[in-house]
Amino acid sequence: MKKAEIHTEKGVMKVSFYEKDAPNTVDNFIKLAKKGFYDGLTFHRVIPNFVIQGGCPKGTGSGGPGYTINCELDGANQFHDRGVLSMAHAGRNTGGSQFFICHSRENTAHLDRQHTCFGKVYEGLDVIDAIRGGDEIEKIVIIEE
Repeated sequence: MKKAEIHTEKGVMKVSFYEKDAPNTVDNFIKLAKKGFYDGLTFHRVIPNFVIQGGCPKGTGSGGPGYTINCELDGANQFHDRGVLSMAHAGRNTGGSQFFICHSRENTAHLDRQHTCFGKVYEGLDVIDAIRGGDEIEKIVIIEE
């Protein structure tokens, strides 16, 4: 079981990954995190009661890692509940490094099977609500049990 800690200036979000349902997306996120790609990047898009989004090296929502990955939409856990991590993209199969974390099921259900869900915050849900636009991802620590 692979997990992560997303350290921010507002606290730590502990995440468990959906390795079975989105293995390539999980592997991509872990690879980038281990390289320090996310360290110092911001949550550039914060929409209250919807999502917090980060992972853009430009801080604008227009950047990525220099490649794209395919969506993985057929798994059992492809539902955008509160705390779910999902890949942002500019159209099917264009994700890379940007991800978002859902505030609520109520306003994100329409994203089901449109964006790849690849993990869920199991501790630190209050941090999601505290994040504001421009808040920094200090580091992401990967834990392999």
